[in-house]
Amino acid sequence: MAAEARGRTGDAADGAAGGAVHGAADGRSAVAGPEHVPGNVLVSIGALLLGMLLAALDQTIVSTALPTIVSDLGGMDHLSWVVTAYLLASTAATPLWGKLGDQYGRKRLFQAAIVIFLIGSALCGMAQNMPQLIGFRALQGLGGGGLMVLSMAIVGDLVPPRDRGRYQGLFGAVFGATSVLGPLLGGLFTEHLSWRWVFYVNLPVGAVALGVIATVLRIPRRSARHVIDYLGTFLIASVATCLILVTSLGDGWGWGSARIVGLAVLGVVLAVAFVLVERRAAEPVLPLKLFRLRTFSLTAVISFIVGFAMFGAMTYLPTFLQVVQGVSPTMSGVHMLPMVLGLLLASTVSGQIVSRTGRWKVFPIAGTGVTALGLLLLHQLDEHSSTGEMSAYFLVFGLGLGLVMQVLVLIVQNAVSYEDLGVATSGATFFRSIGASFGVAVFGTVFAGRLGDKLEDAFRGVRLPAGVSADALESDPRGIAALPPALRPAALEAYAAAITDVFLYAAPVAVVGFVLAWFLREDKLRGSVTAPDVTETLASNPVQRSSYDEVCRALSVLGTREGRREIYRTITARAGLDLYPAASWLLLRIRRYGWAEPAVLAERSLVPPTVIIEAARQIEERRLAVREGLDLVLTDQGQETAERLARAREESLAELLGDWWGPDRPTDLVQLVKLLNEELCGSDTEQPHNGSVDRLS
Repeated sequence: MAAEARGRTGDAADGAAGGAVHGAADGRSAVAGPEHVPGNVLVSIGALLLGMLLAALDQTIVSTALPTIVSDLGGMDHLSWVVTAYLLASTAATPLWGKLGDQYGRKRLFQAAIVIFLIGSALCGMAQNMPQLIGFRALQGLGGGGLMVLSMAIVGDLVPPRDRGRYQGLFGAVFGATSVLGPLLGGLFTEHLSWRWVFYVNLPVGAVALGVIATVLRIPRRSARHVIDYLGTFLIASVATCLILVTSLGDGWGWGSARIVGLAVLGVVLAVAFVLVERRAAEPVLPLKLFRLRTFSLTAVISFIVGFAMFGAMTYLPTFLQVVQGVSPTMSGVHMLPMVLGLLLASTVSGQIVSRTGRWKVFPIAGTGVTALGLLLLHQLDEHSSTGEMSAYFLVFGLGLGLVMQVLVLIVQNAVSYEDLGVATSGATFFRSIGASFGVAVFGTVFAGRLGDKLEDAFRGVRLPAGVSADALESDPRGIAALPPALRPAALEAYAAAITDVFLYAAPVAVVGFVLAWFLREDKLRGSVTAPDVTETLASNPVQRSSYDEVCRALSVLGTREGRREIYRTITARAGLDLYPAASWLLLRIRRYGWAEPAVLAERSLVPPTVIIEAARQIEERRLAVREGLDLVLTDQGQETAERLARAREESLAELLGDWWGPDRPTDLVQLVKLLNEELCGSDTEQPHNGSVDRLS
């Protein structure tokens, strides 16, 4: 009888957990052993992490190599486009990759994204001039957008909802690591091999990822039909391209020239066309109704400003360090660590504080204010600045960005209805991506214009060595070494002033963000709105998840956290029961698997043996469970009690959704809460104790 119950309920539990728990022939290891994702899935996730590593590394590793690339290929005035081409292409491609993956299968699309990215990387490494490199970077960006969105989407195909927050957190860890390692690796490759290895390094990593994915990745085939907004995607990318061309070419072509005016007019016409198309699109890439929400509109502008400041500074700071300060490419990466660490620290801490307190308005205000201060401090740098001074200024700038970046995603998620959650989240990062593209382009225009003027002023009437001119020094900073020692300080001062003037011009933009942040309305934070993972904070292109995926991630993270925070004490009281929290957990565990052997469970579970023994004694004394041999199985009264506890747990999960859990709540949300509840109740991931039996009641 007990054996039949074990087999029957064990199979049911395995099915409910999405195959995450596998029992032995007698079903015992399913109960006593730890729950885990199967090993082959871990290998697949490792391959996905490699794919994400490629995209994440490429947005940081190039920065410290840029000065050397420009010196080798020429065209300092085109430096910004090496970054902008990648950002624009990946931003435009991201929503297409997501929907095509839904429609045609993510495995093939992910492999295609890797292949495109690797082809782009190989061509970038072989580029012979700046136009070639810029074009190949755009191709690389097309693949990078797919790597970003599909790798995280595939996690949802591989693991049950309960584990998604944990595994998607690994991708955030990859981003955090590459933010630190990228500048260092870029400097090392540039200094000890060649700048071309910044791109070639992707090839072996991508080949391994392709091989593993082709061999072991098995994704359940689900097809979701979409009406893909190709025209809207093309138009928004075209508008951004036109306006960026205007800002980057206006100084050279003349702001009043026919070509610049024509580009500006074309950008406006395309913007009008985009609005008309989005009004009629079945699944718009950026729903216009979101702009009716004041919070979304303000957050979009602030996100734009953050991207503008962040990527603009990250692009030109290595040039300052290598050309003006004379440090090696590797050491320029080391010098930038305070900024990256400040960003990661402030981002993590602010997100956690907001998730726990529900108060968030102070962070966008403080973040934009500190960012503006950081830009003004960066403007004070010159060729004589000490390492300590630079590190302090970099840290302040990074802290400012970190304080505001994480919170912007939380604000948007809290302001929209459930059906708009996914697209609003990606919308916030979309505007940051567009801001990054503009920031790099505008910074490049200011830098090129100021550098040319200052070099001409510095060497007007000065006889320069043969083959050296102000124009040559502007396009290739290595020419400074050919100058007589007496003339080098003037050239370095020109470079220092041109770069730091960029930060001065960016400061008013950050001040605009500071002013706008005061107009944000601090609505009560929904319980299910948690700190987003680092991919949503640091990714250079929009992170695309459906509303379902976003809620699934948040609830799975909360479910784990609640387990540590004595959720069983809460649901026991909610169910009107007088039981140890561990006794409630044990009842739900027996309900889940059909039986439990306390002695074996005490050996293999994370719950202390004394806690399990006391819990088993209590449910036996109250006739909620009886022994069948060594096993505990539920009585009728115990089954009823366990159902009450399960309903209380489901209600506690549903309450986290706030007004999303209204009378007209969508079916997929109801199913998600039920599924998560079944997976969490009585699971090994939850710890219904505080380590002391005496304090359990």
